[in-house]
Amino acid sequence: MSEFDSLKTLFDAIATGNISPDAALDKIKSLGYESVGEFAKVDRDRARRNGFPEVIWGAGKTPEQIVAIIEAMQRQNRELGRDLAIIATLVEPDVFRHLKARVPGLKYYPPARICAIVPEELQPKFPGEIAIVTAGTSDIPVAEEAAVTAELFGFRVSRLWDVGVAGIHRLLHNLHLIHSADVAIVVAGMEGALPSVVAGLVDCPVIAVPTSVGYGASFKGLAALLTMLNSCAPGIGVVNIDNGFGAAILAGQILRSAHKINRSNPL
Repeated sequence: MSEFDSLKTLFDAIATGNISPDAALDKIKSLGYESVGEFAKVDRDRARRNGFPEVIWGAGKTPEQIVAIIEAMQRQNRELGRDLAIIATLVEPDVFRHLKARVPGLKYYPPARICAIVPEELQPKFPGEIAIVTAGTSDIPVAEEAAVTAELFGFRVSRLWDVGVAGIHRLLHNLHLIHSADVAIVVAGMEGALPSVVAGLVDCPVIAVPTSVGYGASFKGLAALLTMLNSCAPGIGVVNIDNGFGAAILAGQILRSAHKINRSNPL
């Protein structure tokens, strides 16, 4: 049932006296989603509330479920007259092959494991730049999840790969690329030291992303996560292990908030 159908049913119930106006008001507060089968409820209102639309978590869903959710989100975009990216994360290549046959125009970003229906005008919508940095090449899939997410939602991104602390000169040689950014996302596995180093060298917010890359004592990213949480460099924000998507959304919220402040308080 769509939001409009739900409202009509609710108004009919008020007209017939089956529900009080106060009770109806409480129900209206919980509207703004569309049920898809018995397995999903798609949030229609999230973009207005939070600045970013709902994103599909692809892992653990069947191709049929993902297709049904994508179709519901496409329908919502048409009804609301908006041109927003529809994104599914953690989609493996074999799953995408099933999706591509069912969803016209669906694109796939293999390193990021993201599939998306992309707006016709995919250009930066917000000022500012997000620099995404990895300690090693093996961290790139998580970093690409952050990069692709940010780009699909209208942010400008720069990439700097394989500049970890094992060869710190590589970072120092390219430090100007981070200095020119407004937010830095730093992705590292192993011992997870790189975000602390970067945060001590730049004046922008640093978002640390631990990855599950490393030998046994890295505990699938827990060692890197604890290093980042215990950083002696102040002001680092830390997201969960392998959560490139969450880092991109946090970076985007920082830039969007700065943009709102600048618009309301022009120099």
